[in-house]
This record gives sequence, C-alpha cells and structure tokens, in this order.
Amino acid sequence: MANVMQDMKRSFKDHKPQHFLWEVSEDGRIATLTLNRPERKNPLTFDSYAEMRDLFRDLAYASDVRAIVLTGAGGNFSSGGDVFEIIEPLTHMAMPELLAFTRMTGDLVKAMRRCPQPIIAAVDGICAGAGAILAMASDMRLATPEAKTAFLFTRVGLAGADMGACGILPRIIGQGRASELLFTGRFMSAEEGQNWGFFNALHGKDAVVPAAVNLARSLADGPWFAHGMTKTMMNQEWAMGIEEMIESEAQAQAICMATGDFRRAFEAFAAKQKPVFEGN
Repeated sequence: MANVMQDMKRSFKDHKPQHFLWEVSEDGRIATLTLNRPERKNPLTFDSYAEMRDLFRDLAYASDVRAIVLTGAGGNFSSGGDVFEIIEPLTHMAMPELLAFTRMTGDLVKAMRRCPQPIIAAVDGICAGAGAILAMASDMRLATPEAKTAFLFTRVGLAGADMGACGILPRIIGQGRASELLFTGRFMSAEEGQNWGFFNALHGKDAVVPAAVNLARSLADGPWFAHGMTKTMMNQEWAMGIEEMIESEAQAQAICMATGDFRRAFEAFAAKQKPVFEGN
C-alpha cells in the first residue's frame, strides 16, 4: 500500500506545459500559471483548455504544490475563447461535437474546484468570456483598477449559462447582479467587482501578482491539509440542507483533528512559537 500511495504522489516543480507558462517557487509550494499569448490578450484554445483541465485534475496528487496563482501575461488576464481557433470552428460542428466541447470546458471548472490547492486569480486588463469563468472558478480574486470583466456570451448569441456561470456567479455576487452581467454581457469595472465581492482586493499593476503570490504563500505555509478540506466542504455544501452541512463539517473537522498539524499547532501555541505545518 505504501508503494501505491507513493506512486500516486507527484512533484510538479519540473512540469512543462505546452500551452501556458508554469513556474514553481524554490520550495515547490507555490505555482504560478500564466496564460501567455499577450499579443492577442491571452485567448484560450482547444488545446489550452484540455491541458489546464488535465493539470488541475492531476494536482490532486501533488506532493509539493500547495497554492496556485493564475494570471495572464502582457497586461491582460484572458479574452476568452480564441475567435479563429475556437469560435469559428464551432460554427461548423454538429451537436455531438459541440456537446463534447462544452463538456470539456465544464470539466476544466470542475477540475479547478476539485483540486485541493487554493487558486488565486490575479486579474489585470481584459477578463472576458471564458477568461471571466477562470477567474470566477478560482477561490479568490485580486485585480488591478484597470481590470474589466465580462461574461459576454449573450453578445455572441449564446446563453449566459456557460461553464457553471449561472450557478457559481450568483453565489459570489448575488442573483440580481449576476443576472445583469449574464443577460447584458456588459463589462464590470474593477471597482464594481470589489464592491460586489467578486474581487477580494485591488492592487496596482505592478503589485497584483506579488500580492497574489504573498497570499498564496500565507496559505501554503498554513495548515494546507485543512485548507484543502475547507475547499472541499465549500463545494459539497452547496447542495446540502442544514443538518447535512453540520454533520459533514463535524466529520471533516474530526479528520483534521486527527492530523499531526493539529497537535503541532497546540504544541507551538503552548511553547509560544509559530507552528510549522506539514500537511499530515
């Protein structure tokens, strides 16, 4: 059994994706995923969707990465699906192919929500369409005052119901505000995003990624097994009644109390020291 568990664990420090940048801190705990097609505002392609989906799925087995920063290069986050590499081909597809595509993009959001690592989006400039979905699917979002976010699917003749937007966005900013953005496809300003709770904080252009990395560091150095449990419970409890919620959290907290991190935290407190969490 020990050998099986060891085989399941993987280091992502030397991971080399083909369709975006992936950098890991020296200690391996913090990874930064950068969408890197700045000349076109970092659009997504069929391949980048699939590669990100597979990466976030595999991160459940990471032996090193504990928190992730998601950002874009060149002053923009992402303009969404590439017009000529995704949108145009979709207009020629039959229903089975279209459904395969929409399920694949939805699987990316599922993978982001299921991976145990907290994901922090650092948003600058354009954050539109599927780019806005990536920010939405992250656990926290920091932005610059220049960030412009739009769920603009209706502006190209599609429903606002894309990749979970109709379910997730209202939980972040409320039903009325989500309805406005999803029906109109208009851009939400950074100030609106902060006031509505979409963005956790605003930072200057040169400060937003460092701020996201600092936040990721604080999480990665904290009780990261427990952080993974928190993320899992926040996802699962959407569909639960109050009694199910309380019982599920009782079980989750008992699991955390059985970890060495819980004992280490108590011993450090008793010794008036800072706890060192090991994730077990």
